[in-house]
Amino acid sequence: MEFGRGTSDGEGQDEVEKTRIHIMRALVNKEDPSSKVLWRDDVRLDREWQLQDVDDLTLRRFLRARELDVDKASKMFLGFLRWRRTFVPRGSILESEVPNEISQNKFFMQGTNKLGRPIVVLYGARHKPSKSSPEEFKRFVVFCFDKICSRMPAGQERFVAIADLQGWAYANSDIRGYLAILSILQDCYPERLEKLLIIHVPYVFMTAWKMVYPFIDSRTKRKIVFVENNKLLQTLLEDIDESQLPDVLGGKLALVPIQDC
Repeated sequence: MEFGRGTSDGEGQDEVEKTRIHIMRALVNKEDPSSKVLWRDDVRLDREWQLQDVDDLTLRRFLRARELDVDKASKMFLGFLRWRRTFVPRGSILESEVPNEISQNKFFMQGTNKLGRPIVVLYGARHKPSKSSPEEFKRFVVFCFDKICSRMPAGQERFVAIADLQGWAYANSDIRGYLAILSILQDCYPERLEKLLIIHVPYVFMTAWKMVYPFIDSRTKRKIVFVENNKLLQTLLEDIDESQLPDVLGGKLALVPIQDC
């Protein structure tokens, strides 16, 4: 069943966006002068970098997430900076900080879709909340998102995710974890998700989905597609060439664990 079309805004940066990015830089600098030295494209930088070196794409994503409202986007970006300084004080999450999550072998990255955007695959039935902790899981989410962003091909901003729920059961249910993913994705990595394809969905999962649904913002909802089992390969091939599709889903490429990307 299709929940959303998985569409996103065009990539062109018009004059309105350029003007508002300029205004946003000034507002962020005024509110938090220390922000001059921290970021370019979601990645922490050396102290020599200045806010003017933060690329326009980063600021544009925050603007688009707030419908080009400069005040709201600036507030969102400043919140992101505060969160990042606290949650990732060294600038990145190390594998040694998420050993229990990595051992579950549940998150992979390989190939690109027809638009050149990277593909990630996650297995919901391999998520074992009892084998980790909420804080480690949140660190793992950031670890994965940072890996994706750092491997983004030139000229690309977004990724495609395939969530395979085959075998998912109540033991895998983690409402707090799902809400953590949503919060981090929507508040700290806005406009990074191109499309989320949810496949092999068991009926029991819809109970958890109904609990999570109210917390998904409207822009994210439009990017989510529930794929019917009898249309799985057809649906995947609409966006992904067979040569780029993971072999476990009928394609040609072997999946690579996220920590090895």
